[in-house]
Amino acid sequence: MQHRTDVEAADALREAYKHITAELGKVIIGQDEVVKSVLISIFSNGHCLLVGVPGLAKTLLVQTVAQILDLNFSRIQFTPDLMPSDIIGSEILGEDRNFKFISGPVFANIILADEINRTPPKTQAALLEAMQEKAVTVAGITHKLSQPFFVLATQNPIEQEGTYPLPEAQLDRFMFNVALDYPTLAEELQIVKNTTSTTVAEVKKILNGEQIIYFQQLVRNIPVTDHVLEYAVKLVAKTRPGGESASAEVKRLLNWGAGPRASQFLILGAKCHAVINGKYSPDIEDVKAVAKPVLRHRIIRSYHAEAEGLSADAIIERLL
Repeated sequence: MQHRTDVEAADALREAYKHITAELGKVIIGQDEVVKSVLISIFSNGHCLLVGVPGLAKTLLVQTVAQILDLNFSRIQFTPDLMPSDIIGSEILGEDRNFKFISGPVFANIILADEINRTPPKTQAALLEAMQEKAVTVAGITHKLSQPFFVLATQNPIEQEGTYPLPEAQLDRFMFNVALDYPTLAEELQIVKNTTSTTVAEVKKILNGEQIIYFQQLVRNIPVTDHVLEYAVKLVAKTRPGGESASAEVKRLLNWGAGPRASQFLILGAKCHAVINGKYSPDIEDVKAVAKPVLRHRIIRSYHAEAEGLSADAIIERLL
């Protein structure tokens, strides 16, 4: 951040963030933490998993973000009969007797993967491969996805019949796991007032795809001091019951800890969190601020933790 241009760029990102949240506030009431996490993951070039009961405006949030950022938006409703080709596209025989590729809904900038746990593993894997590779391969030919590319998947926490929970390795592809909660009484009053009248809030476009890619690069360029890096890596190491950093409590409460991706996402998230809060380099507080959404889907609680009613968040709280 020595160059003035980098400082100016960081200030520009902070300003853009303020404008985006102000525009979102016209449509989305409350959910400040959720909005912050979604925007941090976009600027950090990561994907986001939203977990919450139906009816908490998850779809509306994603649609509105796509509008404000002037990006192509695709919504895929994950159902038990959804096939991989329904997501990535397929080859069809054209009138000229040649095969041509018809792209699926994954070829957009922002994908809303609605109720991702309702579809069988084979179809989940097709989306998760696209997230990882930023490309899809059909009949041996690789098709690049448009950039920026960002997946927001929603999952209902209610253990319903006919759901297929995402395997750990696939959950690990998501930078953040964001928990949505019911609105407060005051927020719900405002939501009902806004949604039962004829007025429709108009939102302005704040950024475009090119600017988002520029800011994603900026976030990566932000310097981090060694002690902050060390703090993040040690925090992740503490979650591994088999590792030497694990306390007796962790060994008792966790069956499985977070992998190296967690350390990477902690640092990227902390960099972005620092910039939107007016700092030019992250400190330990920025790492702590993103620790829960980064770690909550990467640790597996033991029978003891479940018996004691300890949530993943409560265990992360103890580690912090």
